[in-house]
Amino acid sequence: MHLVPWDRLQANTLSVFRAAGSEPREAQLIAEHLVEANLRGHDSHGVGVVPMYINGVKSGGMVMNQSLKVAIDTGAMLICDAGQGAGQVMAHDAMALGIARAKDEGSAIVSLRNSHHIGRIGHWAEQCAAAGMVSIHFVNVVAGAIVAPFGGTQSRLGTNPFAAAFPRDGAPPVVVDFATSKLAAGKVRVAHNKGVELPPGALLDNQGKPTINPGALFETPPGSLTTFGEHKGWGLMLACELLGAALVGAPTQHEKAGSGAVINSMFSVIVSPERLGTAGPFAAEMEAVLGWVLSENEGGGSVKLPGMPELETRAKRLAEGVPVDAATLEQLEASARDVGLKGFGAV
Repeated sequence: MHLVPWDRLQANTLSVFRAAGSEPREAQLIAEHLVEANLRGHDSHGVGVVPMYINGVKSGGMVMNQSLKVAIDTGAMLICDAGQGAGQVMAHDAMALGIARAKDEGSAIVSLRNSHHIGRIGHWAEQCAAAGMVSIHFVNVVAGAIVAPFGGTQSRLGTNPFAAAFPRDGAPPVVVDFATSKLAAGKVRVAHNKGVELPPGALLDNQGKPTINPGALFETPPGSLTTFGEHKGWGLMLACELLGAALVGAPTQHEKAGSGAVINSMFSVIVSPERLGTAGPFAAEMEAVLGWVLSENEGGGSVKLPGMPELETRAKRLAEGVPVDAATLEQLEASARDVGLKGFGAV
């Protein structure tokens, strides 16, 4: 395991995407997003996805330097077409449109459809929170079926994440962000690269039997992830598929195979407490709730708000560097060479 300074990791990632053909803004947004995921401890959505992105560029699954297009604007709702553009740009720009609309109207619904992988969904909730907005996000994943429904043993959907964020005065926002599978596919990849086992109950092999071997997800045919929370996670996973994509005519995961690209669509609801005139009571009631749920800590408890572990990891990695395993570094080196660089140069 290598500890790489975050700024070097970001600069080298930016260089890969510039060499691949990204304009400066696109390369910057991608690199910042991926390294921020690493800093917050979500290596599954960090620089380890660079090889997947570069492969997507080469195969046409990721369209570089794409511009977001507003396909439908009803006033209350915006439907934006990404045209398989870089997700870190498409989602950023869609959220910026939604934030501006919510500031004017009090709320906005924004659908982003047919984007290349948009990364860590909490990032977009945090973008809204930084603007003073409450937001919720339902996302589908079209990349081949890898999650079995509750009660099943064969993959039918993707990991379909959900996120929500709540801004606070003088404190970090509360950020809820999770895949509706027990583990995100990227976390299984990280475990596979590290050579470590998975927790029991997260993965089935291609015979439908429980396994703790992460390699089972990458066999031919592949195994299947399981849903979190049994039927509850399955229900939310299906809701993400229908809200995130089907509702607005975006691609859905309705067959086993994928195209080789990772395509996301996201349904977001953005609300401005300030514009609604509820900012004061919202802040007071939220702090009362948060104080209550954390009150056990006064007696030695260890309750943490959603988002707190990520901020703790971020502080540690900013100071010490980002851990990157040898297998991931080799993959990054290969991707850098694929776009004409001498290497990734992280170590």
